[in-house]
Order: sequence, then C-alpha cells, then structure tokens
Amino acid sequence: MEEVARNDHNDANTLRRVGFAEGVSYIVLLGIAMPLKYYFGQPLAVRLTGSLHGLLFVLYVLLGVNFGRKHGWTVKDFFLLFIASMLPFGPFFFDRRIKPAD
Repeated sequence: MEEVARNDHNDANTLRRVGFAEGVSYIVLLGIAMPLKYYFGQPLAVRLTGSLHGLLFVLYVLLGVNFGRKHGWTVKDFFLLFIASMLPFGPFFFDRRIKPAD
C-alpha cells in the first residue's frame, strides 16, 4: 500500500513540475520570444521557445489525463486542465487541484 501512495505522490509531483515548466515556457514565449521576433527581427526565439512549449503542453495534457484517470477525475476536471494549459498562468492556478490520494 505504501508503494501505491508513493507512486501517487510521484505522479502528482511529476504533473505539477511539468505544469510549472509549461506555464513558464508559455510566459517566456509570449513575454520574451514574441517581442524578440516582432520588434527585433529574431524569429529563432519563437521557433525554439515555441517548440519547447509545444512539447511541454502535450506532455502536460497527457500526464494530466493519465493522472486524472487514476484519481477519478470528472470530465469537468479534464476540461479545466485543458483550458488551464492554454492560458498564461493557467497551470499555476490549476496546480492546487493536483493532489495525490491519501
């Protein structure tokens, strides 16, 4: 039983960390990379940051689906995770919903 609780805790921590990285990458994309592209002619910043953000976005959603299935999330919970992943600062607000089973 302790092994299951530890796995739940690890799953929650992994999802929270990826959510944090996804949120930061989105803010960097919007706040730094896009101005670099459009005001300073540096499209590489968007290409690199956008690729990283895209990978983290997909990983966050997939990990969220996996975690949610294990923890009995409702369709509303999945929907909120998806919406949070598309909003700046969204993953930071959604983070409190991610709790391992006790």
